[in-house]
Amino acid sequence: MTLVIALKWYFGPDEEAVVISADSRATMGPVSYEVRKIYPIVLREDNKEIPLAVAGGAGDASIVKQSFRIAERTLVEIAKEEWGSRTPSFEEFEEAVRVVETRLIHRFSQLRGQGIEIDFQMILASVDPHGKASIYLFDPRGLAEPMHDNPGFAVIGKGFFTGGNLLLRLLGYSPAESIGMDLGLLSAFIIDAVSEIDTSVGPFVGESWLMRVDRAEGKVMLGPLKDEALREFKDRVRKRKELIRKLWRLCEVVEKEEEVDKIIEGALEKQRKEGD
Repeated sequence: MTLVIALKWYFGPDEEAVVISADSRATMGPVSYEVRKIYPIVLREDNKEIPLAVAGGAGDASIVKQSFRIAERTLVEIAKEEWGSRTPSFEEFEEAVRVVETRLIHRFSQLRGQGIEIDFQMILASVDPHGKASIYLFDPRGLAEPMHDNPGFAVIGKGFFTGGNLLLRLLGYSPAESIGMDLGLLSAFIIDAVSEIDTSVGPFVGESWLMRVDRAEGKVMLGPLKDEALREFKDRVRKRKELIRKLWRLCEVVEKEEEVDKIIEGALEKQRKEGD
């Protein structure tokens, strides 16, 4: 199984991004192995790569790969025929998702007719040239549900049930609150924490991709976080976990949570003044 997390990152009006992260472990019976779970979808034309979307999958590896290819073929085909070989707008991507949905439903119907069970979930996300993010969650039937407005994120894989969703809620993530947050680090923290209690989820040694509009370049960018950043996240995750433990112990020592809250608010206020 696996854990894949897609988060909408809000930087301000008309300035949204999507970060999608995954562990790198898959299981088949008693055997665990490393596998890619994030699939960038780009249109290659005239020695250029035009970002269209990024997908993340969980479930049967063969079905996930087939679904990635169906999504890729569909988006590339529409990009060439209808979008003028460019990144789609929010509305265009919404329409394309319905085409992907129809094709997945058809393929899954064929597989079920052959007695094959469908173990599958997929996230398909994009950011349009105006900085508006889309996140869609595909279920085992092939149906897609928009997640970008409510709740603003998608979590798939077994790790969803063993703490992924709970940790996102507990740590206070929402698109509106994401401004000023490091969502790459947040994703790494959740994957690492879930991996400690669920052996089917690998520690954060997988991939993390960011799709956003580069205002300086005036175009949509899609790329992975570098290995150095992932290593830095690993170290910072360890420190954050230790800070949470210390905060819990501090509450036990002080006995009144209100006193701890005053200490934290004082530190935050000092930081805000220094930043002004």
